Amino acid sequence: MREIGLVSCTKTKLEEPASPGELYSPSSLFSKARQYCEQHHDDWYVLSAKHQLLEPDGPPIEPYDETLTGARVGEKRAWATETFDELDTAGLLEADTTLVFHAGKAYYEELLPLLDETAVSIELPVEGLMIGERLGWYNERT
Repeated sequence: MREIGLVSCTKTKLEEPASPGELYSPSSLFSKARQYCEQHHDDWYVLSAKHQLLEPDGPPIEPYDETLTGARVGEKRAWATETFDELDTAGLLEADTTLVFHAGKAYYEELLPLLDETAVSIELPVEGLMIGERLGWYNERT
C-alpha cells in the first residue's frame, strides 16, 4: 500500500517565490506536517488554495493570499473538482493508495465525496484537532 501525505498551504509564507515545499516553511505547522510526511509516507504533496495540487519540489510560485477557510461552498466545490482531477492525473487515486490528509476540514470536506467514488483509501489523522493540538500530535511522532 502506497501512502501519500497531503499537506495544506498556510497563511504564513516566504516573501519571495519558492518551491511549494519551501514557500510555506515559515509556518511551524506546515514544517511539522512536512517532516512527518517525509518520515512516514511514501510521498507527499501540497494542497494549495490557489494552485490545487502541487509537488513539493515543483517550480517556484509567488506568495499569495488565498485560503479555503471561510470560502463559499461553491468555491470549495470548484477547488475540490480541480484538485480531484489533478490527483487522478497524477495517478494518486489507485486502489493501492492511501491519501493521508494533513489539513483542516476546509481542504477535504468537498473533496471526500468525490474520493468516495474511487478505490483510494483515506486517512484523517489530525481531524478535529486545533492548531496547537496538531503541533503536539506531530511533535509526539517526529
